[in-house]
Amino acid sequence: MSDLNQANEQAVQGGQGQTPTPPADAVPPVTPAPPSDPPLAPPLPETPPPAAPKDRRILRAVSRWTAAVVVFGVLGSGVAYGITERERTDVPGLSTKSDGRWDYPRLVKPALPAGAALPFAADNPGMIHYADLEQLLLPAPAGSVPDATLKGEKSRISADRFLQEFGTDSRVSEMRQDLAQGGPVQFAARGWTMPDGTATRIYLVRFHSAGYQNVFSTLYLSNGGVAPRTLKDVEGESALDEEYDFGNGIPHVRHDVYAESAPTGPVQVRHAYLTAGDVLALVVQSRKGSAAAVPFHQTTVLQEQLLG
Repeated sequence: MSDLNQANEQAVQGGQGQTPTPPADAVPPVTPAPPSDPPLAPPLPETPPPAAPKDRRILRAVSRWTAAVVVFGVLGSGVAYGITERERTDVPGLSTKSDGRWDYPRLVKPALPAGAALPFAADNPGMIHYADLEQLLLPAPAGSVPDATLKGEKSRISADRFLQEFGTDSRVSEMRQDLAQGGPVQFAARGWTMPDGTATRIYLVRFHSAGYQNVFSTLYLSNGGVAPRTLKDVEGESALDEEYDFGNGIPHVRHDVYAESAPTGPVQVRHAYLTAGDVLALVVQSRKGSAAAVPFHQTTVLQEQLLG
């Protein structure tokens, strides 16, 4: 209650039961006339429209955008996870730069005749490969063109075609004589050329025993440091390829891997001798200018796997 109202109330209460008598000479009070028009009250400010609908629209918009951000965030995380979990070459439109490896077919161990043992099984002390010799040859990679000079029946070739790889080496005649006197010997070969001009030739020689293979390889193809035989097209010196992984974990296969050192002729040659039981393999890869190490190493390792 305001102070003015309290005063009026006290005045009324203080005068209850008494009628005041005005003095005789008192002048009757003059009651002022009410104004013709009551004073105008100041206009009330306009009431703003209710804010709730607008606020609700804003809240709904914020909610929608928030939900969209969350959904796209989840989808983005999922896509990122999917890309990191998959091989880059499996993602359409996304690939990595090739490291130089070729696209070989999946290797399959060759079938054996009924009752035949694996070459390095306990019940095969002679370490004989009973599989068909052609099936032990590494298949050509995708995009290659076959070497027509090596397309014999079932990839079979003669000893002379094998010895052509050694060019004019002084011991070719001795190698030919020992191959002819060493009993039944089989030869198989496969070759191809890639779009970049890299030529590959793989030869397999199966001796009548692992012992004879070992004698022939030791006599003509084994040497430390410098390659023992000079291959055709080699004008420099073929030294051990220090970049090759000599401990690649393929059992029962011996490898001697060489690369032609600079200065080379018009063509650089890389080659490897692989021996496994009764089989000798020669892998040759050459290219005008320089022959890349990666496909040569890949080819050599895969051929080892087929023989091991």
